[in-house]
Amino acid sequence: MCWRGPASPGTRLLERALDYAVRELRFHDDKFVHELVDSIIGDHYPVPDRMLVHNEEIVHEYLEWAMCGSPHPKGKFKIYAVEGGTAAMCYIFKSLKSNRILNPGDTIALGVPIFTPYLEMAHLEDYDLHFVSIHAKQEQKFQYPDEELDKLLDPKIKAFFVVNPGNPYAVAMSAPTIKKIGAVLKKRPDLILLTDDVYGTFVPGFRSLMGEFPKNTIGVYSYSKYFGCTGWRLGTIAVHEDNIFDEMIAAHPEPIKKLLDKRYGGLTLEPRKFAFIDRIVADSRDIALNHTAGLSLPQQVMMTLFSLAELMDTKKDYQKACIGIVKKRVEATIEGLGIEVGPNDQFDYYYGLVDFEFFARKYLGDDIVKWMKANVHPLDIVFRLAEDHGIVLLNGSGFAAPDWSVRISFANLDDHVYDDIGRALRAIARGYRVAYEAATGKKVVPLAEAKKASKAKR
Repeated sequence: MCWRGPASPGTRLLERALDYAVRELRFHDDKFVHELVDSIIGDHYPVPDRMLVHNEEIVHEYLEWAMCGSPHPKGKFKIYAVEGGTAAMCYIFKSLKSNRILNPGDTIALGVPIFTPYLEMAHLEDYDLHFVSIHAKQEQKFQYPDEELDKLLDPKIKAFFVVNPGNPYAVAMSAPTIKKIGAVLKKRPDLILLTDDVYGTFVPGFRSLMGEFPKNTIGVYSYSKYFGCTGWRLGTIAVHEDNIFDEMIAAHPEPIKKLLDKRYGGLTLEPRKFAFIDRIVADSRDIALNHTAGLSLPQQVMMTLFSLAELMDTKKDYQKACIGIVKKRVEATIEGLGIEVGPNDQFDYYYGLVDFEFFARKYLGDDIVKWMKANVHPLDIVFRLAEDHGIVLLNGSGFAAPDWSVRISFANLDDHVYDDIGRALRAIARGYRVAYEAATGKKVVPLAEAKKASKAKR
């Protein structure tokens, strides 16, 4: 297929994008086209440094669809275009510390299991944060139980960091869970929420904490997963115009205010009016290099095009196709495992967490679980997968998931591989059963077979 000329798909996309931007977003056509053309050349530093004017409006519309659900929050988010979710994490941690919102020795809460760097960054000497784990329970379809969320009522906990939908367990917070967090915020209006929502587009109708509680929330998003563009390094940090971070900075004691005046005084004549989101931009370039801050202009053009393509897709054909791909791979894995998994509307199909202890207890009984724990190291699972089957999975313990769990990514391999992964995991479980029988002289009858035999006797 030819990709150039008046009839090419690229040309049609640009024509539709321009028409949409003018009609729906009320852009001036020449000004918008100038931003696109000038930026794709990459001949200037980003101006404004935080984000290009038209790109920010487009991405704002996209994030309201992708992250905020219904209803959209009132007011506007100020957005910083960054080099993927990775940069977002680094910049946010740095600015929270620089602005004395989080200080060494402070305590935060992490919703676990969680993306490993959140566990690791808290302990770095740069931040020296203590953390309390808020556990999403597998028995409750990976939602946070009341007794876990109640930990957030402790005033020493300054912030609650979550990945939503979860990584590695791939389940979004349900409406009742979000409501419970709202109840916590009524008692703790000072509680900071940081939500990393990169997988939200894989759950139709997804509702982020930034949509429900914009005042308290820093929102992190990356285009990497949904658009399959990890190498482009496209991400955003979103902070609502009405937020607790600016209020916290304004409430600092005078000595701290003077320190911050000195830090940001070279950028503005009124540093005390300098918004937190703009401080993140400045801190990302160590203040002194703020004039060269911002995501490269060609990257921002790509962000614009991805966002507009999704906004124009009113039937959500692309979203359905993406979910369909990973869902088929999940189903193949489950078939290979030979187990049944009930429906979960909050499951995003991007990752899967297979918990051997949960699996063995449910299908083989408590005795074999006790034997496994006494005689097998949990990491034996991933080593057996690699050595015997040529399959490399990540151990769940690295995410603060159960020790006997492994994470499967449904975004990386060819479709036909996933039933092989399921069968390989089943073979390892079978090997543990055989070893248990040899060591104890006891015969294990899988619980499903025992139930069938019991019914037959009746």
